[in-house]
Amino acid sequence: MNKRTDIIKKIKLAALVLIVGLTACNKYLNVVPDDGMATIETAFNLRSTAIRYLGTCYSYMTEEGASQYDPALLGGDELWDLVGRKITNTSGRVPSNMFQIARGLQNATTVYGNDWADMYQGIRCCDILVENIDDVPDMQEWEKKQWKAEVKFLKAYYHFNLIRKWGPIPIIRESLPIDATVEEVRVFRDPIDECFDFVIELLDEAIPDLPLENASVDEYGRVNQAIAAALKARVMVYAASPLFNNNVDQASLIDSRGVQLFAQGKSETEQLKRWENAVEACKTAIDLAEQANKKLYQYDNSYRVNDTLFLDFTLRGMMCQRWNEEIIWGNTQTNWTQLSMWQRLTVPNLQYKSLGWKESLSCYAFIGVPLKIAEQFYTRNGLPLNFDKDRQGVNELSLREGDAAHAYYIEQGYITAQLNFDREPRFYAFLGFDGGKWVGALTNYNDLQPGDIFTVENRMGKALAKSSGESGPVTGYYAKKMYPYRNRMSADNSALSTYWYPWPMIRLADLYLLYAEAINEAEGPTGPRSAEMFKYINAVRERAAIPDVKTSWDVHSTSPGRYNTKAGMREIIHRERLNELAFESQRFWDLRRWKEASLEYSKNIYGFRVLSFTPEEYYKKLLIAEQPFAQRDYFWPIQTATLERNPNLLQNLGW
Repeated sequence: MNKRTDIIKKIKLAALVLIVGLTACNKYLNVVPDDGMATIETAFNLRSTAIRYLGTCYSYMTEEGASQYDPALLGGDELWDLVGRKITNTSGRVPSNMFQIARGLQNATTVYGNDWADMYQGIRCCDILVENIDDVPDMQEWEKKQWKAEVKFLKAYYHFNLIRKWGPIPIIRESLPIDATVEEVRVFRDPIDECFDFVIELLDEAIPDLPLENASVDEYGRVNQAIAAALKARVMVYAASPLFNNNVDQASLIDSRGVQLFAQGKSETEQLKRWENAVEACKTAIDLAEQANKKLYQYDNSYRVNDTLFLDFTLRGMMCQRWNEEIIWGNTQTNWTQLSMWQRLTVPNLQYKSLGWKESLSCYAFIGVPLKIAEQFYTRNGLPLNFDKDRQGVNELSLREGDAAHAYYIEQGYITAQLNFDREPRFYAFLGFDGGKWVGALTNYNDLQPGDIFTVENRMGKALAKSSGESGPVTGYYAKKMYPYRNRMSADNSALSTYWYPWPMIRLADLYLLYAEAINEAEGPTGPRSAEMFKYINAVRERAAIPDVKTSWDVHSTSPGRYNTKAGMREIIHRERLNELAFESQRFWDLRRWKEASLEYSKNIYGFRVLSFTPEEYYKKLLIAEQPFAQRDYFWPIQTATLERNPNLLQNLGW
């Protein structure tokens, strides 16, 4: 069953279901059957049926946050799966097919993450709505314009999703008619700059006819101006990034017409123009987001908590708090059943002192966070470990006992690694680790004391130790950030109730950091907009309770003034994105567009010796997997069967 059929049969219309009020699968399928054509006239006879077709256009949305569809979740180096877990126990609940990309097993015969056909089907659906919506008699002109704008946005996004995977793709300005000839169907790939320009053109057409924000909660998930402008900003930053902008590694990608798909020999002025355009797009998107009342999230004070827990709830809530004020675009298409199962099966089986957690779908914990990701987060001084003056000469794997100063982060008296002490608040909010505190699964959060909070205990002989080849821990670290504190255990600890939230496609902090990056690349850290650059990156750091960039580097680092060069500031901005947006399906794409994936993957996957009983043995670095990444891996292969059907398509290099 392909994803398209699966979507229709399960009626995954997200927020649009609330608008339409669908009650039966057959009623929907009668309007838009699997072939998408048999009742096309009927679909646009009335608004009540046309809106279902609009829902079909949305139903092709990518499913970030779903392990079987999102390559940025298990396909990179940020999360690591338990190799060899059995299908009967876990793979059927949380599929691991994308993990094959992470392991270097991508191939042109069976392409993992292959939504090439789905995206083009979605594009065709969008074109059909644009062509037919004017025929609907009981709709006002403003609404027809809005729906056209929504599907233009979707068409732009579907093209962009193809571009970030395959690079140059065939642009579909207008879908071909059903009776198109064989030669008309055998299209060529278009040059990468034309691909990006077409996406930007569509978004520019869509934005004026979209509402600034959604009129009601029922319409969350539908496109508005703030979302479209934010996507345009992201697209323009990608277009300016090294993977796409004058990529000399792709010089030999020339098709049978003699068309070079990646422009070569661009002048510095031409390359910078892309960044300058990105600067303007990012600023426009920020302005629109703020007009739509978006702001950096702060915990809503639902419970009485101290400053440390307030910050913890803020840093986790910015991702997991449903429709919080920072979420510009939340993805309602992702199957919540699978997300709920992900939460149950990828976190440790939390224990509270002598009380056991009896939840039957728990304690597999087969997804781990590599050691290099834990090392990536800043110190309490807002610096990488190797640049902080306080960490010079420190053995990060030496042992240290939890103390009162870290009581809400680490169990007092518990022996863990020095690496886990004196880190930035995002480290503690985003990661679970041996001896670490984990706020969650409680029935009440008022006036919490350290002893009220769960403690993760991973070592053998401890409550959360590895119990079989089917269970974790894998590396010794868990992605706590993805797990809402609002999840609840029943009174007898027998069942877990998971909290739904839309996967954050774009939130305001992401925009802030894209803007800072674009300014630095366009004019460096001392240009006319440098104050803006520091303003927005520092806003993200301030919310994370770490010093501003200049204070961190001038007062606490071994490299004062590092931010004064474009290369130094680039490192700082990149690290800020990796930390702030960890586990949000961004690192996978960022490392590629920066052309830094080969370097990062060469660091391989390490963890701790999780089969050890003593801390002395547990806290030794262990190689879990060597992670291959070749030049060809920056882009997906086009499936062999697709090339056989259309020989005009040129395969990507190396495949």
